[in-house]
Amino acid sequence: MSAEVNNGGTRPLDVTIITGMSGAGRSEAANVLEDLGFFVIDNLPPQLIGKVAELARGQEHPARYAMVVDVRSGDFLAALGSSLEELRAEGGRARIVFLDASDDVLVRRYEASRRRHPLSDSDRVIDGINRERQLLEGLKGESDLIVDTSALNVHQLRDRLRELFSDSAAEHTAVQTSIVTFGYKHGLPIDVDLVFDCRFLPNPHWVEELRPLTGRDELVKQYVLGQRETKAFLKELDRLFALLMPAFEREGKSYLSIGIGCTGGRHRSVAIAEELARLLKKRHRSTTVHHRDITRA
Repeated sequence: MSAEVNNGGTRPLDVTIITGMSGAGRSEAANVLEDLGFFVIDNLPPQLIGKVAELARGQEHPARYAMVVDVRSGDFLAALGSSLEELRAEGGRARIVFLDASDDVLVRRYEASRRRHPLSDSDRVIDGINRERQLLEGLKGESDLIVDTSALNVHQLRDRLRELFSDSAAEHTAVQTSIVTFGYKHGLPIDVDLVFDCRFLPNPHWVEELRPLTGRDELVKQYVLGQRETKAFLKELDRLFALLMPAFEREGKSYLSIGIGCTGGRHRSVAIAEELARLLKKRHRSTTVHHRDITRA
């Protein structure tokens, strides 16, 4: 079996596994990837991933596949790990995208749709959610990319996935880096790999003329970035990522999500994130920035 296809030359098979919590947006993610030119297969047992690679051999079309699998697909975790390991050994590219959302959001979505949770033995949706979360705990830890859809509507989820899986992103072989800012008072994001707390910096919130502004405004940026502690912090972050990024690439990591938090997610974290993105891009790293709480009080 070969994981390569003939597409005006040899192109490795590229497989994206879409999985995660029921109600977190798996179907919508599949639709977005189909629009982007992926060949999408829904409810695929993990044992058949190798068969897909066989069928793809010699096909004269882009070798980008998206496969939607869930916890009901038999011996899920062991079969998935074995199939992806075999695919990578054959030279293919494989990644797991895990869609998640908070329990209260998932409950509201199920109540709105009036559907029964597939793993619930009772009328209580939360029972099924708890059972599914336990079953998927190991898989979430092995995932390449976790997308928290709790605060995303359908349009925002589509935009996020297009940003991650567009043709230009697919051609980028290095680690794709995403920075999300947040306010600790609104809760930590559940889809980040690394978290940095910048609440040790002086807070512009207590400067009257800066309070209504955000970290994107020049006056706030000057205030935050002009602090001695900020300059030292950014210098150390730059050194840290100079070490980490090549190491992540050697280990085959495709995505890195960085969380930067302050109290409200409007001032310090925003200014720091924008500057960190600039430093990463200076090192030729593909980087996007999302300010989760910038409009929240």
